[in-house]
Amino acid sequence: MIPENSAVSARNVTVAYGSRVIQSDLTFTIRKGDIFIIMGGSGCGKSSLLRVLMGLTPPAKGSVFYGNTDFWGAPEKKREEIMRRTGVMFQSGALWTSRTLAENVALPLEYYTDLSPRDIRALASFKLSLVGLAGFEDFYPSEISGGMKKRAGLARALALDPEVVYFDEPSAGLDPVSAARLDELILQLRDTLGMTVVVVTHELASIFAIASNSVFLDAKTKTMTASGDPHELLRHGPDEVVEFLTRGKGRDRGENQ
Repeated sequence: MIPENSAVSARNVTVAYGSRVIQSDLTFTIRKGDIFIIMGGSGCGKSSLLRVLMGLTPPAKGSVFYGNTDFWGAPEKKREEIMRRTGVMFQSGALWTSRTLAENVALPLEYYTDLSPRDIRALASFKLSLVGLAGFEDFYPSEISGGMKKRAGLARALALDPEVVYFDEPSAGLDPVSAARLDELILQLRDTLGMTVVVVTHELASIFAIASNSVFLDAKTKTMTASGDPHELLRHGPDEVVEFLTRGKGRDRGENQ
């Protein structure tokens, strides 16, 4: 039974590469408006699960639902329609170096809409302004900082007004101040645009700053061992989750964070 407020949900999902199982029996719900964190230690399959949720790789078993629609069981045309309602911010920003920031943001608008070049330019400028890059439309990626590249990548992810936005390690390579500012921007955009956010990260500061819901993937058992608000998991979660959330300090010391 899929909850009414579900944006994306996994039901008995197994993630595998051939005969190599990465994670199995994953069942969780990402609610509309959630900032949902996929967390776990290195090599547990966080990014592999993200690819399944995003529609890039089919699960070895199980189903992924967008609302009440079984994504991988739907016709290709329906899957493409659903994917157009999602956005992705890649770890590196994945900007085209030969294009300006405005031209990067314009790419999905040029491909998926019939808007005029003038309207596309105006929308690209607006999306850049949403992430704090007004006035940088004609800059090239090589001319801006790493944090600005991340925000430009986010602007492009927002180009088609997605209902769900996926982030793969958004804070990777950023200093603590820039990472905190990106966290604040994610919260602001979720609140103002009403979108659902799914984030792969192992950065504890970000997890506690922005998460409303989460799933913990365990590399040893190759399945999820907990889901829910990380603040609640810190107090009442399994030992391995508490160890992760406290950097090995344990439950008593971790509750003082």
